[in-house]
Amino acid sequence: MKLGYHIGYWSSGPPEGALEAIVEAERLGFESVWTAEGYGSDALTPLAWWGAATSRVTLGTNIVQMSARTPTATAMAAMTLDHLSGGRFVLGLGASGPQVVEGWYGQPYPKPLARTREYVDIVRKVVAREAPVTHDGQQYQLPLRGGTGLGKPLKSTVHPLRPHIPIYLAAEGPKNVALSAEICDGWLPLFFSPKTDDFYRAALEEGFARRAARPETFEVAASVPVIVHDDVEQAADLIKPSLALYIGGMGAKTVNFHHDVFARMGYADVADKVQDLYLAGRKKEATAAIPTRLVEDTALVGPPEKIRDELARWEESVVTTMLVRGDTATLRRVADVLS
Repeated sequence: MKLGYHIGYWSSGPPEGALEAIVEAERLGFESVWTAEGYGSDALTPLAWWGAATSRVTLGTNIVQMSARTPTATAMAAMTLDHLSGGRFVLGLGASGPQVVEGWYGQPYPKPLARTREYVDIVRKVVAREAPVTHDGQQYQLPLRGGTGLGKPLKSTVHPLRPHIPIYLAAEGPKNVALSAEICDGWLPLFFSPKTDDFYRAALEEGFARRAARPETFEVAASVPVIVHDDVEQAADLIKPSLALYIGGMGAKTVNFHHDVFARMGYADVADKVQDLYLAGRKKEATAAIPTRLVEDTALVGPPEKIRDELARWEESVVTTMLVRGDTATLRRVADVLS
């Protein structure tokens, strides 16, 4: 299984030691480096800035939020980064959720699957640069309908380094996972668990069946927390606050895709309790309500021997790349245990 380094998005500012960790990840043989965005730092600028210090690793976004940019603006950024990196860029896209899309970007959220399909189609057309780009969809129109009438189809002035830049889709629900297999080159799962491997295999197969031809390669790059520690409980405690945030607070009470992932995993009662506590402002209690077994289902925690034993079930799953986080010392420990 390949290893990637996921920097994620920033909290209150740039993560300390990020550049050193990226350089070390490449030295250790990691295959890829990834950035993210929410409603603070963007994904593209750090990837370009820090990625300039690398020469081999794939540079990917996990994820660029579609509502933050028009499809053509995203395609422009993708072609630019692909040139600057010498063909090492992977465009990871995601629809995010209604709280961020409507609350931060001021864009409508309905019909995310249809919007994703149109978005990817336009990006593909721009990058291929075979003709002036036109698109007459429900979500996007090029040229725009009902405008001045002066819009005209355009072709990028920049010639792509590669006419096909890989696009991965962040997805959690079965329909969106199937869509990634149908129209993209990879899937970016969050909170994947080997125990739900059959569920996701079926969703991917549904998407592959809708393609004219099954892709020769399809990457599944999963974000997997790895904490090497002699005490399993202490290791799990380092992950539980983040899980509480996503299960409880990253979404509305009625629409939280992360909550739904754990419900499908068999933790519906736990997810409901965590959400109720978190939304009531009782964050410490929400964190304490997460059982260690839930952490162990979605992460690798504990002594090296335990992690190596549990790695086998991940290697048997659809996951092709494991994306880990942490500082330079953490990456060294992880590489030593997983390599």
